[in-house]
Amino acid sequence: MGIETKYREWRSLPEMFFEQAGKLGDTPFLWRKTDGAFRPWSWAETARQVSALSRGLRALGVARGDRVVIVSENRPEWVIADLAVMAAGAISVPAYTTNTVADHLHIIEDSGAKAAIVSTARLAERLLPAAARAASLEAVVAIESVESLVASGNGEVVAVLAWDDILARGEAATDDVAETLAKLERGATGCFIYTSGTGGAPKGVMLSHGAILCNCLGAYHLLLELGLEDEVFLSFLPLSHSYEHTAGLYFPISIGAQVYYAESIEKLAGNMLEVRPTLMTAVPRLYETMHARITRDVERTGGIKKALFDKALALGRKKYEAPGSLGPIERLTDCLVEKLVREKVRGRFGGRLKALISGGAPLNVEIGLFFHALGLRLLQGYGQTESAPVVSCNRPHRVKMHTVGPPFVDVGLRIAEDGEILLQGELVMNGYWNNPEATAEVLKDGWLHTGDIGRLDEDGFLQITDRKKDIIVNSGGDNLSPQRVEGYLSMQPEIGQAMVYGDKRPHLVALIVPDGEFLKTWAEERGKPADLAAMRDDPGLRGAIEKAIDRVNMDLSGIERVRRFVLAEEAFSVDNEMMTPTLKIRRHVIREKYGPVLNALY
Repeated sequence: MGIETKYREWRSLPEMFFEQAGKLGDTPFLWRKTDGAFRPWSWAETARQVSALSRGLRALGVARGDRVVIVSENRPEWVIADLAVMAAGAISVPAYTTNTVADHLHIIEDSGAKAAIVSTARLAERLLPAAARAASLEAVVAIESVESLVASGNGEVVAVLAWDDILARGEAATDDVAETLAKLERGATGCFIYTSGTGGAPKGVMLSHGAILCNCLGAYHLLLELGLEDEVFLSFLPLSHSYEHTAGLYFPISIGAQVYYAESIEKLAGNMLEVRPTLMTAVPRLYETMHARITRDVERTGGIKKALFDKALALGRKKYEAPGSLGPIERLTDCLVEKLVREKVRGRFGGRLKALISGGAPLNVEIGLFFHALGLRLLQGYGQTESAPVVSCNRPHRVKMHTVGPPFVDVGLRIAEDGEILLQGELVMNGYWNNPEATAEVLKDGWLHTGDIGRLDEDGFLQITDRKKDIIVNSGGDNLSPQRVEGYLSMQPEIGQAMVYGDKRPHLVALIVPDGEFLKTWAEERGKPADLAAMRDDPGLRGAIEKAIDRVNMDLSGIERVRRFVLAEEAFSVDNEMMTPTLKIRRHVIREKYGPVLNALY
């Protein structure tokens, strides 16, 4: 039976995993660095622990359809927990390690989670207070010891159980995991992935086993022309992100690949040299960082090395823009810089990369062309959590850097009359958990309304041209609601209006209008005219606004914090067309006026 047939016949993600584990046995599967060296977990050992944890969770009372939250950094136990929850017939609810107590409480209460799994004492510090306040949650399973922490809230204490004890309980149980697996249905929800909405409150996207398997089939079709054999992935994006959950975990499982977990973003460059990955999925922010590091090193070196590097870029770009256009001397020069420049650059990535995949956020075309010119195959894709998540991607041997490629196999895609991208197929979510109103807004007549505006070119490649919904997607692939941050800023007595900015950028900056009364009082006390245009560069005024922003940042998650700001020349109003008649800010108008100064903050 061909693997393409298997993708369509597997009924669940755990079934796929156990089948692969049965074939691959004691060969390495998951790698994590401990005591200074990467050490493997075999397929067989991982399967044994998945089975034990699944039975242990059922012994705790976790039943079919129950929700279990997972709060952990990327590590083999994360994979085991995710698979074990689904193998028990329950629903996995991954949560970000950066979540605040309030974030955790919302997810636990909204999902009605019965249990939670946490990896370390550091992460438990924010999870346990939320767990203790949530009525539905009965127990927390701790991978590492959290004995030093006391979870209390509203006079209640949540039960904290040791991972090893739950494994031991599961190993002693006699119920058959295979029986539970046999009852799982392909269209049943396997996980909730929480994503921010325009109101700021994260919504639980219900993804079926089949939706993720459909994505895996699309990825297989995409990369098959590169030859898929003995693949090695280096994973560093959070597994709680739908992109890494599918492309960095379940797709590797589907092709029997090895997965290494990077130590941290700071150590990623060194990990690449150690692991020598063949495939890697990342967000544009990583490529921006690598671009900056490479160009900085070249500038510092200077001389003939910089001249050769610049020539490699110029010739590589010319080959992309006008294939076959190099003259005889240029071809000889290209062979020279291939050896002296491009091979060395590829060596910094481990030397055997078949492709870098970019997703989770829009990729700057210039960044893409930079890597392409240096001989690194960088494939930009497009998707969203509601589509499990990948919709389309550039093909390895047909890259159009300004597009996100053609749709994946089995993906129905059409462009509505207003330009909105609509999707249909097994990859589409089952809906937003416990939120029929929000579900009805985006699922209409069997089509997912993405909120993105795009067009299909003559080759069927999709180009994203705009975004209907007011969501910022930073270059790390994180979704956040600008209204939520702006609301907090405007609550400060010093701030009257605010617009945050950061789409495709590494962090948020803000355009601030000081509160009128505050500005008037501040100016009078200093004997100055209350003229914003004249005072916007005043150090004292900027210092007062900065303190207000610092207060707000204390209550925001890391990705929501405002790093820098600029003061507006005037207040937003209906008269200057920066506000609608219903007093909502017109982002496109404000961006048109202040775009250059906001961009300069980066």
